[in-house]
Amino acid sequence: MAKDLTNSSLERQNILNNPYAVQEIEKATNLQGVRFEDGVRFVKEQVADFFGIDIRTVERYLEAHGDELEHNGYEVLKGKKLQAFREAINAQFVTDIDVGSKVRNLGIFDFRSLLNIAMLLTESETARVLRQTILDVVIDTINQRTGGGTKYINQRDEDFIQASFAEENYRKEFTNALRDHVDMGTFKYPLYTDKIYLSIFRENAKEYRKILKLHEKDNVRDTFYSEILDLIASFEFGFAKLIEESAKRKGSQLTSYETDHLYKEFESQAHWKPLIERARNKMASRDLAFRDALHQQLEEYITPVQKMDFERFLGEKSKELAERLEEAKDVFKRLKERE
Repeated sequence: MAKDLTNSSLERQNILNNPYAVQEIEKATNLQGVRFEDGVRFVKEQVADFFGIDIRTVERYLEAHGDELEHNGYEVLKGKKLQAFREAINAQFVTDIDVGSKVRNLGIFDFRSLLNIAMLLTESETARVLRQTILDVVIDTINQRTGGGTKYINQRDEDFIQASFAEENYRKEFTNALRDHVDMGTFKYPLYTDKIYLSIFRENAKEYRKILKLHEKDNVRDTFYSEILDLIASFEFGFAKLIEESAKRKGSQLTSYETDHLYKEFESQAHWKPLIERARNKMASRDLAFRDALHQQLEEYITPVQKMDFERFLGEKSKELAERLEEAKDVFKRLKERE
């Protein structure tokens, strides 16, 4: 979907929280500033010159978006830190910056906050071109690190295999309970599966497939994040046990009406609320950032993806499923032996 970075703080933050994309953008732009502490820094005059605007425009954006810019690396130097910055300027022979001894406070941008203001500026053609470069690099970086696609980016999580294996076992409990204790045809399996999906993320399987543009042969659960699988497993196992207990008390199979009533009571239990809200946040936020997929029913739960999630799905610890399966052979063997 088209992204207007100037109007979306969420999209801006998702980019700035992605350390791998920021690193590639820094390489692509190769902007020269003052090397200071752990990176490159720019004073307001340099930012104004680069974007072809006057310094008053920079100050206006700082006033209007100060909290966001400070969150992403803009800072005001004082005292010893300001003196250290002066010394860095002198040591690097940066002649286009004049920080006189009478200056007591100096605002500087790091590379992230420079990108931040580029994503805000509407008066600068340079900023517009840079925004397009940013979007291209972000897409390229994610595709490169995921092998060309994000449909199964969830499987790069080190927790996915165990969550998937556990959910598969709990699903057997669920389908067995429906088979043995609910007096309905085979329609009951997709029906109550969809009820669980609707309870957790407000979409049935068909709607979810459409949003993620899944093919007919794609298994929906192969695309779920581990937290979603864990919660589905909890719903399936808990409801399975409730069905079994209710059927035993009745002494016969449950009717569709009785099963529906039972599920309404089950899903309304208060302890699900924080777990469901967390799952909705994870699914909606990650899918928008990684898969460019918007779950409109969960829009209110979308927040910026944090740096730890970019590391989790794109970083050194993330791996292709085939690698994890190879590493997990012994784990599977032990789990099998327990059955």
